[in-house]
Amino acid sequence: MEGNIAEMGQFIGAGLAAIGSGAAAIGVGHVAGNFLAGALRNPSAAAGQTATLFIGIAFAEALGIFAFLVALLLMFAV
Repeated sequence: MEGNIAEMGQFIGAGLAAIGSGAAAIGVGHVAGNFLAGALRNPSAAAGQTATLFIGIAFAEALGIFAFLVALLLMFAV
């Protein structure tokens, strides 16, 4: 019985950690949306902000990947 509770805890923790993947998608949407809003307000400055857009997307995706790795570790390594 006790082993089943520990296994359920692993899967619950992995599911909670996987929420970070969805949060990363929301973050990428905010980054891209704010870039587009700024580019529509000032089209001449949009070209200079493209590098910042990709850096923001990369950081948001990295957090999603880390959350996915934590979920995998909780499921298979703990």
